Amino acid sequence: MVKKETIQGRVVSNKMDKTVVVAVETASRHPLYKKSIRRVRKYMAHDESNACHVGETVEIIETRPLSRHKRWSVVNRLVARSGDEVIEGGAEK
Repeated sequence: MVKKETIQGRVVSNKMDKTVVVAVETASRHPLYKKSIRRVRKYMAHDESNACHVGETVEIIETRPLSRHKRWSVVNRLVARSGDEVIEGGAEK
């Protein structure tokens, strides 16, 4: 059985039906100049219940292709709301 990748990101758009856009930020060092580089990549993720709002931090997981651009799905667990308050146990309150 293959383990599916999960990543955390911030919801930047929820204007589509059952779809959210999640921005995932990564940091790495430049190989020659050693400056830290911050990169942001956006993923379209499936949100079946339309529960995600802009600014929330959510966890997304790899899935089969759901449409032309959607290859990720939102896990039921909400990591943080827009006020950066961490939710205990990942459950929505």
